[in-house]
Amino acid sequence: MAAVREGLPDGRYGRSADQRADRTLKIVGAVLGAVLLGVVGWLGASYISGQDLSGRIITWEAVSDHEVKVHLEVVKDKGDTGVCTLRSQAIDGSEVGRKDVAIDQRSGQVDTEVSVRTTKRATNAVLVGCTRSAAGKS
Repeated sequence: MAAVREGLPDGRYGRSADQRADRTLKIVGAVLGAVLLGVVGWLGASYISGQDLSGRIITWEAVSDHEVKVHLEVVKDKGDTGVCTLRSQAIDGSEVGRKDVAIDQRSGQVDTEVSVRTTKRATNAVLVGCTRSAAGKS
């Protein structure tokens, strides 16, 4: 004899409580995901637009126990002026030199050689960051 199935047919008389809860969770998850994506996009756009000057170290060389030569390249708008901060560290990770470099040339790309004095032998040179000066554009 065949077993008789008890209960109502699936979906015939509306959705079950489990199906309604699943749908609600999917909607809440989609809304939260969209909000998170919007926040990440907004933060990314504000970070990129806040980059006043874009700089990078092309090369560096420890020329002595108390000096590092750095070739710095900065890309900016022609009218912008600013400051880039360089840092140098020893082999143990301690900071042995720091210098703020004024970028006031009126060209879109500035290549400059900078000498950073150090307290002992440096093992690196790092660009901490570049910011536009308060004078901004002229």
